[in-house]
Amino acid sequence: MPAAYFDHNATTPLAPAAWEAMRAAYFEQFGNASSIHRQGQAAKALLEAARESVAELLGARPAEIVFTSGGTEADNLAIQGIAALHPGGHLVTTQIEHPAALNTCRELEQRGWSVTYLPVNAQGLVSAEDVRQALRPDTALVSVVVANNETSVIQPIEEIAAVTRAAKVALHVDAVQGAGKLPIDVRRLSCDLLSISGHKLYGPQGTGALYVRRGTRLQPLFYGGHHERERRAGTENVPGLAGLGAAARLAAAELASEAARLTELRDRFERAVLATIPLARVIGAGAPRVPNTSNICFPHVEGEALVIALDLAGFCVSTGAACSSGAVEPSHVLLAMGLPRHEARSCLRFSFGRSSDWPQIEALLAALAAAVERLRALSPGWQPDREPAEARA
Repeated sequence: MPAAYFDHNATTPLAPAAWEAMRAAYFEQFGNASSIHRQGQAAKALLEAARESVAELLGARPAEIVFTSGGTEADNLAIQGIAALHPGGHLVTTQIEHPAALNTCRELEQRGWSVTYLPVNAQGLVSAEDVRQALRPDTALVSVVVANNETSVIQPIEEIAAVTRAAKVALHVDAVQGAGKLPIDVRRLSCDLLSISGHKLYGPQGTGALYVRRGTRLQPLFYGGHHERERRAGTENVPGLAGLGAAARLAAAELASEAARLTELRDRFERAVLATIPLARVIGAGAPRVPNTSNICFPHVEGEALVIALDLAGFCVSTGAACSSGAVEPSHVLLAMGLPRHEARSCLRFSFGRSSDWPQIEALLAALAAAVERLRALSPGWQPDREPAEARA
């Protein structure tokens, strides 16, 4: 049987409209966008149309969009690009960032920058007051994810932006898991930089963008031609970016209706899980969350074993970030939220998308309940006769 896909936070299938835009660019308008002849200018027109579509999705000006190879490069360009202008300065981020941002900050620490990693509460929320208290005279940048890729908890970006704006400190927002799922308006968020990734919103892998507010100084990561207004050298990936532009247009058109549909599916799924699987609990349930994602803890079950069991049953889910798959350590996000290590290893992330429907989810629920029961029976710590007392606690 074909697999039912519930891992849209790892990557999304390419939208047909995105592929059509890419096909035309590959085979019909294949010129170099920097060439002045008609084929080059046709490619340039595709590139700028894509830029306008991404800008519209984010509430930005087209000139503020810098195309990249994905979210990781966009995060690196934002964080390193600001840090390079403030050698040995101070950066502020959180303990629950994606590795693309977190490991960039750790690398900068090795090179002499100082970094403050802010904690989060049990719901996975960072406090704007903690951001304010972390600021120093030499703070150059605050970098915060808008929605965590594992828990989908949405951070209070506007409150944080009020703090950074008052202190005249640049704010970078990692919106890789938010763009296309949440209404993103860079003016309302009052951020200086914002990262997105194409393959998280039904565009092609290997594409992304960084919003750079007009007037924000940024050191490029590498050097070459004058592409992207000298902020990102290299011949642009016109076919991929045409696909990203098409995906951005589709996301903007379907944002409200798809968010409502996915919220209903997610909430119905969570209610069913909690009603049928003893001790299961939703991580970050009391916080605002992205509509398509549910992270659920199944005590006395190893998450990796449950992923494999569901995969064998025809369902694709994950334990967390795809970039961290194969890691022996439990999720740094869940540990930062205060989960014990054994519980952090027992969590699964279910991320729904355009192909998800209730019949698929019903089938997932049946396979999930059976797999949890089977794996718990093999667990030496599982005592079903104690379950009601634990559930009441």
